[in-house]
Amino acid sequence: MKSTAVESNSLATVAYDAERQALQIEFRDNTVYRYFGVPADVYQCLLLAPSKGSYFNRAIRNRYAHVRVASLS
Repeated sequence: MKSTAVESNSLATVAYDAERQALQIEFRDNTVYRYFGVPADVYQCLLLAPSKGSYFNRAIRNRYAHVRVASLS
């Protein structure tokens, strides 16, 4: 997965694996979570959202199975 830096107060980078429908998010506090079963359009909407954090809270958090992964830094 290739990470993309995003402008956000809460999110630092996002990455998406379309084949696996896996979304990886690195937060500003360096925690990293991987979300499973995320459709490509949800990922695209996240990238286009004026407020990435608000979109994440509304459309992703608590909606998809997820695991915390080791920090990227």
